[in-house]
Amino acid sequence: MLADIAIENLGVIPAASAEFSSGLTVLTGETGAGKTMVVTGLRLLSGGRADASRVRTGAANAVVEGRFITEGAPNDIVERATGIVSNAGGCVDENGEFLAVRSVSANGRSKAHLGGRAVPAATLGEFSDELLTIHGQNDQLRLLSPERQLDALDRFDPQLVELRKAFGSKYLAWKSLDRDLNKRLNSRRELAQEVDRLQFAINEIDEVSPEPGEDTDLVDQIRRLQDVDTLRDQAATALSAIDGAGSLSDAMGGIAGFDDEQDSASDQLGQAESALIGSDDPKLKELATALGEITTQLSEISMELGGFLSDLPADPQALDQLLTRQQQLKLLTRKYAADIDGVIEWRKKAQTRLDSIDISSEALDKLKEDVKKAHTTMMRAAKKLSTVRGKAATKLSTTVTEELQGLAMQKARFVVDMTTVDAGPTGIDQVEFQLAANALSTPRPLASSASGGELSRVMLALEVILAAGTTGTTLVFDEVDAGVGGRAAVEIGRRLARLANDNQVIVVTHLPQVAAYADTHLHVAKDVGEGSVTSNVESLTYERRIEELSRMLAGLEDTATGRAHAAELLERAQREKQDISGGVVEQLLASA
Repeated sequence: MLADIAIENLGVIPAASAEFSSGLTVLTGETGAGKTMVVTGLRLLSGGRADASRVRTGAANAVVEGRFITEGAPNDIVERATGIVSNAGGCVDENGEFLAVRSVSANGRSKAHLGGRAVPAATLGEFSDELLTIHGQNDQLRLLSPERQLDALDRFDPQLVELRKAFGSKYLAWKSLDRDLNKRLNSRRELAQEVDRLQFAINEIDEVSPEPGEDTDLVDQIRRLQDVDTLRDQAATALSAIDGAGSLSDAMGGIAGFDDEQDSASDQLGQAESALIGSDDPKLKELATALGEITTQLSEISMELGGFLSDLPADPQALDQLLTRQQQLKLLTRKYAADIDGVIEWRKKAQTRLDSIDISSEALDKLKEDVKKAHTTMMRAAKKLSTVRGKAATKLSTTVTEELQGLAMQKARFVVDMTTVDAGPTGIDQVEFQLAANALSTPRPLASSASGGELSRVMLALEVILAAGTTGTTLVFDEVDAGVGGRAAVEIGRRLARLANDNQVIVVTHLPQVAAYADTHLHVAKDVGEGSVTSNVESLTYERRIEELSRMLAGLEDTATGRAHAAELLERAQREKQDISGGVVEQLLASA
């Protein structure tokens, strides 16, 4: 639930804070005092649109800060809310509470923070959706849309939530197959051309048959071939110095021109080692050993030089062949990727795409059959969903009608009308909420049959019924009692008190009959100065509640009669609250 809210520079409020308790909290005050700014602040915390015109004149920005606690909320709601905060990088504070902040600058830019981390405004919306629901006059208008009415019906029966989800997955499966079939039928020529292009490219790559990293290896090989004479002279000279001309002649395949009598480095080192190895002097023996190690290293170097010379290409056409191969690879890298490894990867993807395109008659017939089966499966789920919806619509019609009769609309009749339409994401049903003035009148759509006050009562009746069984959430009602008075106002107060048994309910109201049922009464007062208008929020004591109710009744806060009337209204409402139990809604549902 919402523990408290702090507002700075929002509308006529320079700085104000309010603490909210569980149960029913009402906000009252004269018109223009700034009551709606509290709701505006809550909408900002819910990720609503930031409006620079709401920033107090002369201020750089407006800031709203809300503290939420999840104590008493269902575990699934707590887990989802915590998950949203964790995924955003935020965290719960040491008291197990979540802090949400929204600021709006005078130039219209806004910032949002959740759990101590900056987040998009949409993340605030996801978080608040789990804990907070706001109902206002705009929400009443949204209730008139068929989509919202269908959603309300599906909320009424928990079974519908699962059936709608099951249908949705089958609908998406059918839609995907149907879209693929239509694309193939409408684009056979384009797909055939794509097949030709892909097959040509794959054949072109396969004809060259590149190996991974081959383009890089070729660069090294070509460089070596271009420098082969220099490399041969350098290696041959070194080998001749180490092993003599005879060894070099063998390595070079018997090339003439080298002096077999030339003393080699190996021979001279061998002679030096032989001269020292027989000495009795320890130092000379140590040097003889060192010379033996050098001789061994020279032998290894000699072998590597010999292998290097043997591996050098002797074919004069080898360079031309490698250059030709390099050109073939460059042709591929110019057309398909930056390097050969990229070309090979492109070929794999092209083959995958080619394998997925099958425009043969057999493939189309198979796809048509798959579409037909998916459609049958989807329609079976749609009819099951529709059947359960029909029963829920009948039950909801009866239950809301009973609630409306309790809200001083004794003869009104609420009807949930269902018609069958083509399959869509939500099923094959279109729902329309209708209202009839009495049992004999023809029900008409809410948009054309309900006044503002009646629409408020319909919305409240729906919320009372749909909230049955829910706990730990926060419901905000912004002047949903507009256009209502008398006995209906008392009944609205009772229903809101009933909702507050298991949920936190916050109400902005002008009706004393509603305010009298509150557990906490907040008053928004306006102070008009010489150059500015300010508002502040006050939590009323019992005596101050009497004064405020007197003002709301008829502006009689300064008269004994008005105070007596207000005291009677408050005491009666508070006594009735003691008799309101959480089982009333369940009894209504059972009787329906």
